[in-house]
Amino acid sequence: MLDFLKQNTTPTQASMAPILPEQIYKQGILELQDVIAPSALKITPREINLGDKIARTFFVMSYPRTLTDSWFAPIINLDRVLDISVFIHPIDSSEILKKFQKKVAEVQSQIMTREEKGLVRDPILDTAYRDIEDLRDQLQQAEEKIFDVGVYITVYGSKVEELDKAESEIKSMLESRLIYVKPALFQQEQGFRSTLPLGRDELAVDSKLNSSPLSSIFPFVSFDLTSDKGILYGVNRHNASLVLFDRFSLENYNSVIFAKSGSGKSYTTKLEILRTLMFDTEVLVIDPEREYEFLAQAVGGRYFNISLNSEHHINPFDLAVPREDESAADILRSNIVALVGLFRIMLSGLTPEEDAIIDRAITETYALKDITPDSNFAEIEPPLLSDFEMVLAGMDGSESLVQRLSKYTKGTWSGFINKPTNVDINKKFVVFSVRDMEDDLKPVAMYIITHFIWNAVRKVLKKRLLVIDEAWWMMKSDDTASFLYGLAKRGRKYYLGLATITQDVDDFLKSPYGLPMITNSSIQLLLKQSPTTIDNLQKTFNLSDEEKFLLLESDVGEGIFFAGLKHVAIKVIASYTEDQIITSDPSQILALRKKRDEVPQ
Repeated sequence: MLDFLKQNTTPTQASMAPILPEQIYKQGILELQDVIAPSALKITPREINLGDKIARTFFVMSYPRTLTDSWFAPIINLDRVLDISVFIHPIDSSEILKKFQKKVAEVQSQIMTREEKGLVRDPILDTAYRDIEDLRDQLQQAEEKIFDVGVYITVYGSKVEELDKAESEIKSMLESRLIYVKPALFQQEQGFRSTLPLGRDELAVDSKLNSSPLSSIFPFVSFDLTSDKGILYGVNRHNASLVLFDRFSLENYNSVIFAKSGSGKSYTTKLEILRTLMFDTEVLVIDPEREYEFLAQAVGGRYFNISLNSEHHINPFDLAVPREDESAADILRSNIVALVGLFRIMLSGLTPEEDAIIDRAITETYALKDITPDSNFAEIEPPLLSDFEMVLAGMDGSESLVQRLSKYTKGTWSGFINKPTNVDINKKFVVFSVRDMEDDLKPVAMYIITHFIWNAVRKVLKKRLLVIDEAWWMMKSDDTASFLYGLAKRGRKYYLGLATITQDVDDFLKSPYGLPMITNSSIQLLLKQSPTTIDNLQKTFNLSDEEKFLLLESDVGEGIFFAGLKHVAIKVIASYTEDQIITSDPSQILALRKKRDEVPQ
């Protein structure tokens, strides 16, 4: 009756008939192999069609007399989808020695026959005899072993033409080294299965190799960039190896990060900070967008909001206490030079005459407080900006300077820097936010904060990292850029690493100090870039066209990591806990705040 129904049911009726779960079960159980199997399979003499992909398998059939190290690296690093299997079958040394004895006798016999006939010595026979004798001695002394080795390569593509191109690339790379490969004609099925992770050598095309040349086939030779200590910066996108570095073990401790907005530069920096703090390193951050506040709270650090209405103040006239290898005169002179640069920024430039007046006025302001090169800077009370204004007002030719300076001492901006310092940075993690500072004053604020940090760094020798986010603000002025470059050059002496991050690449590189900052940074990280800046970066970093397009097409947290002359494609990854602490994604931040609000107090 069931057969009759099957034969006489129309397609519409059949499609409308319900299929019971019991029927599905009786027809068969869906297993993992059913899920991963291709939709169709077609085997031809030269390739296998796997659904919408085509695979072709090759085997290595011949090797030269000697194999160079890493000869297989170009194939492993080939920018194509491929599978490689290396089968190594050990051969008993006693058996191979018997064959060698016979082979030595044959070669020796051929050499003697040629000598008896008076023929010229054959260099091929002489070389073969020496090689066999040397290898036989090494086998007898257990210095070498002999193996049957099969090397199979399966490449994948969407079209036959793509496979032909891949075959041509592989052959040209290997044949230039006198290594020859052939496609597994009429054995594509066996070849394909041999390169699957099943451990079965169904192709069985072997060559005999001793231990030394066999070691040159070691497959894990794709280019990586790592050291034996440090923090995890990310994962090599090419081979999934770890990009592990300690910036304090390099020739200098500086780094630069270039990335467009939203590409993950702050996320990457916060991840580095979080991991750096675990290695007894103090971290200080100049934060222009208030992105590091939650991180400071999470790790028990300090957060200072620097603005016109802030309760936190920094006096630019503060002097660092000299170290044993420094003199008070050097500290005073260095601070006077830095203050001249500060006033040049504050007053929108100085003429040579005004520069000289400012320099003399600073010296006299310190003298007003009995501060000389012979003073003990640990016990002095530094002057304020209003003291400097008073001295400056009593000098000839200073009328314009006093008038321009008054807005910092009496006007709207008077609450900014005309007060004693009340900021304590005696913590492992300290953040200075300038988000609420007016844009016109941000370069001034960043300069003052950076100089304050520099004085603290010089006071006590510790391992420190200074992070300057949106560093293009400081590169807009030659004075701030020059000071930043000075930190990059001198920081190593004080165990200070400088990390500069910017999204405005053009402004950074337009500065005469932009390129020197890059060359004085042992670590450079390029994340996703915009088309408007990529050509400038390509020229600066000598990127290939492939690397240029990689940066244009990278996802968030992806880019190129440079350490010295070497570089790799990198993907920045974080654990779940790290991600919850450092995320800058507004949707994630709102979700976290909502979750915290829901927790009962």
